[in-house]
Amino acid sequence: MSKKIKLSTYVLFASLVNLVLYQYPFFKFVLANSNTKSTSGIILLISLIVAALILNAFVFYVGIYLLRGVGKWLLAILFNISAIAVYFINSYGVILDRSMIGNVFNTDYEEATSFFSFGLLLYVVFLGLLPSFFIFKFEIIRPKLKTFLVHTVLTLIFLGFMVFANSTNWLWIDKNSKTLGGLVMPWSYVVNTSRYYSYINKKNKKEILLPNATVKNDEKSVVVLVIGESSRSENYSLYGYNKNTNPLLSQIQNLKHFEAESCATYTTAGVKCILEHKNTSKLYEILPNYLFRNNIEVIWKSTNWGEPKVNINNFRNKETLRDNCDGSNCIYDEILIKDLKKEILESQKNKILIVLHASTSHGPTYYKKYPKQFEKFTPVCESVELANCTQQELINAYDNTILYTDYILATLIDELKQITEYKSSMIFISDHGESLGENNLYMHGIPASLAPKEQLEIPFIVWSSDGSKKLKDKQEYSQHNIFHSVLNFLDIDSPIYDDTMSIFE
Repeated sequence: MSKKIKLSTYVLFASLVNLVLYQYPFFKFVLANSNTKSTSGIILLISLIVAALILNAFVFYVGIYLLRGVGKWLLAILFNISAIAVYFINSYGVILDRSMIGNVFNTDYEEATSFFSFGLLLYVVFLGLLPSFFIFKFEIIRPKLKTFLVHTVLTLIFLGFMVFANSTNWLWIDKNSKTLGGLVMPWSYVVNTSRYYSYINKKNKKEILLPNATVKNDEKSVVVLVIGESSRSENYSLYGYNKNTNPLLSQIQNLKHFEAESCATYTTAGVKCILEHKNTSKLYEILPNYLFRNNIEVIWKSTNWGEPKVNINNFRNKETLRDNCDGSNCIYDEILIKDLKKEILESQKNKILIVLHASTSHGPTYYKKYPKQFEKFTPVCESVELANCTQQELINAYDNTILYTDYILATLIDELKQITEYKSSMIFISDHGESLGENNLYMHGIPASLAPKEQLEIPFIVWSSDGSKKLKDKQEYSQHNIFHSVLNFLDIDSPIYDDTMSIFE
């Protein structure tokens, strides 16, 4: 039999549960980044605890009063989502801002299931399902309308007083607002989900077409643009890493590498930066769409996800690629270069762009991203709960993905060398970097303004065939150099072409 309880008491209890079970990451950040030994720091900490308790209780109070029985179900849903959110924050150091919410909604089934673990199950059972069970053990006594309005007004007055009492801490809160907003439960994912879909609705407007382009000549040329996933330059021996993760690329002539930083720390934004002609929030026509519309052969192969809308005839995702592949290695990224030489030779066009969107270094299951013969660095981390592995095990598994990337790129270059009919270039650049336990951060997705260098510094590797365009004498580039460099190499004339943005002379 359900026990009767006043709504005010019920929501205070629910808010206390929310505070105790789900706000640990939030207050951990506050304690680590504020001076709790000072008077203002103590006031800040106490005020945040009281505000979290009262504000959540107030929202629950209004919600359950208006929604009646549905409010209990919504509260139970929030508890379970908060349990999952806290697991990922504690395990991977993520912040649930708008971009991270975008990563969640854009994650495919294969990647999502790679995160499943016993630890996640425990979080859901003990921090989600168990508290939800008690939500339904009480019968709520709803107050009269007059009482409800009085409680609402008094709570708002109290919260307003709390805001002004912390005027000395406004600057600190504003400075850390992005992180605080990404850690407070449940509003981090509730608010940022709304922000994400608002952003998507704006992006889904019709693509802004760029000025028409023309082909300068009939000379046969091909660019293979390889978009890497979660590759950080720090772990490439080409960039000075103390392990030989690039045994093949380091032996190739006409190959150069450049310093580069990603403009974002998540795939959708990183790939957009690689494909757009300038840094902009507007939805301009991206490189493959632009070239295809201007009668250039464009082929896109992907074992990944998160690219902007690609409007071409020849787009193949990993399911299509695997359906047309036989052998044990069809689950790995070398499937991207299968039949590449044949496709180029069979093309009816003189100008070709091929985009290979890889997923080789995406965590957390790095050890599953390469065939066993590439497991040179051991022991490796074989857990999705990365903090349970030693950092060396984690780095070893990640380094093996770089070793495998080295093999794929070297094999690709060898194929291009054999196609003497075309002047060819291979450009490899990553969408973003990766954290491997540094500062207790894992994987990627930290807002770029807060992200460590490991999530921003990326490889930019270029090879060109003999007799083709030479590279400029410069050591540092960005993702936005790709668009103009491809136009230059393929001899595409366009009003939006910027020669200063090309890596080629």
